[in-house]
Amino acid sequence: MRFSAPLVPGRLVKRYKRFLADVVLDDGESVTAHCANSGSMLSLARPGARVWLLESDDPKRKLAWSWKLEEVDGSLVCIDTGHPNAIVAEAIGAGVIPSLAGYEGLRREVKYGRNSRIDILLEDESRGRAYVEVKNVTLMRAPGLAEFPDAVTSRGAKHLDELADMVAEGHRAVMVYLVNRPDCHSFSLAADIDPAYAKGFEAARARGVEIEVWATRVSRDEVVVERRIEVG
Repeated sequence: MRFSAPLVPGRLVKRYKRFLADVVLDDGESVTAHCANSGSMLSLARPGARVWLLESDDPKRKLAWSWKLEEVDGSLVCIDTGHPNAIVAEAIGAGVIPSLAGYEGLRREVKYGRNSRIDILLEDESRGRAYVEVKNVTLMRAPGLAEFPDAVTSRGAKHLDELADMVAEGHRAVMVYLVNRPDCHSFSLAADIDPAYAKGFEAARARGVEIEVWATRVSRDEVVVERRIEVG
């Protein structure tokens, strides 16, 4: 997934009200940017951090700027949770994720389960359906270890249960954790942050939900799926 325009660098002043961030651009201008991340952004969003923003020319937008990347110890992290679905869909279409390659059809945001929408629905006349849920992962508390979630997520636990229900109905169900930073080499559940989610993860796995963890290559031009990570 390529960014639609060159990103503009700056320094983070603060993130607040979950979806807002004050940034001083390199040219000295102070702006307020939209932060498309509802999580705690634990290990990120530190005042003074090097960040990159995208400016929109859409006159209907309340905020012209969107926060896309943050630099952490020399590595770029994609903090925008609006991008993972598109990144994974692009990777599936390109055959980068072997277990999800070769389906005839791919649809996004399809209604299913208990008043939910699946991120990606793969369909094939001979292989049937594969329900794919995508989660954005940016938390790293120990060097090289990606963790999810970074905050309590009852909605995430609900998604695990609904995926397991799809398996019970005879379909494939896959949870894809997209590690949107290149400095991680293993993955684990942050059970201390959300014990209920960790429990739901194990229950869904036992019921046949498949787990895929993939890391991206992040640059100021694009974010692409690059390599598979094993679950610790």
